[in-house]
Amino acid sequence: QVQLVESGGGLVQPGGSLRLSCAASGIIFRLYAMGWYRQAPGKQREFVATVTSGGATNYADSVKGRFTISRDNIKKTVYLQMNNLKPEDTAVYFCGSGRNKFDYWGQGTQVTVSS
Repeated sequence: QVQLVESGGGLVQPGGSLRLSCAASGIIFRLYAMGWYRQAPGKQREFVATVTSGGATNYADSVKGRFTISRDNIKKTVYLQMNNLKPEDTAVYFCGSGRNKFDYWGQGTQVTVSS
C-alpha cells in the first residue's frame, strides 16, 4: 500500500520560510519521480516543482528562485524548501509520486502566508 505523508505546513508571515516534507512508503522510492502541487481556495491544483529519480528538478515560474525541491533516497523523503513566501503562495500543498505520471498523492498540508 502506497502512502505519502506530508508535514511542515503552517502559518507564516510574508517573506518567511517553511520546509515541507513528504515521507513515502510502499514504493521503491529511488525509482520514482516526486513532486509538489498546490491548490488555493477556488482554484485548480497547479504544478509547483518536481524532481526525477535521477535528481533533475523543474519549477513553476512563480516559484523559481524562491523554492527548492530535494530528495533523500535513504529516508524516502522529498522536501520543499520555501523562502520569501508571498500571500499568493497560500494553498494546500500536495506531494505526488509516479514513474511516468503521478499516480499517488498525499492528503496535503496547509500553507498560509499572512501578516
